[in-house]
Amino acid sequence: MSEARDVYAEHARRAAQLDADVGAEQIASVYARALLQAAEKAGQTEELIDSFDQLMEEAIRPFPKLADILASALISHDQKAAMLDRLFAGRLPPLLLNFLKVLSRHGRLDLLATVHRQAHVWHDRLRGRIHVRLVTARPIDKPLADQLAEQLRSQLGGEPVLECITDPNIIGGAVLRIGDTVHDGSIANQLKLIRQQVHDRIAHEIQSRRDRFRHTAGN
Repeated sequence: MSEARDVYAEHARRAAQLDADVGAEQIASVYARALLQAAEKAGQTEELIDSFDQLMEEAIRPFPKLADILASALISHDQKAAMLDRLFAGRLPPLLLNFLKVLSRHGRLDLLATVHRQAHVWHDRLRGRIHVRLVTARPIDKPLADQLAEQLRSQLGGEPVLECITDPNIIGGAVLRIGDTVHDGSIANQLKLIRQQVHDRIAHEIQSRRDRFRHTAGN
């Protein structure tokens, strides 16, 4: 019983983290989509994606203190906008620099890395590619990944971009995420469903006994 409780507790923790991640991804997706639509309209999509990649690789990831400053709620938007101009004016396309200021104005620069990831998701969609994340308890080999990609290709009507992640916490089975939709087929999730079914069955049985007792007492 204690092992089962541990499994449920771990699954609940993982599910809560997944919900939080999905929430952040959805917010970032809205901004990324707007950015890509503006870039498509201006005919600057490829340039913007390249510049966004360069920004993350050369300025944000190597200098985490800069990322912390941009994400900090203690620093005003005006201060952040001035810093962005000082650091990146003339180095980034105006469209991307202005977008960073929009994120700052709305207090969303803490999602910059997630927006960058979502920008690639939308870029893939515009080019007929669909991002798919597969989480399994153990690594899958390339033939199996290729087989899955082929199945998804026919079902999705686009070219799947498959990202395979290993997470032993899911126990077994797989969690498949296509865009913003999560398909959880892990054993941990199945255990949770079974637990809920047992709980519902017990509650139903208790209620049925109460009803029979009341009926007998009434007679």
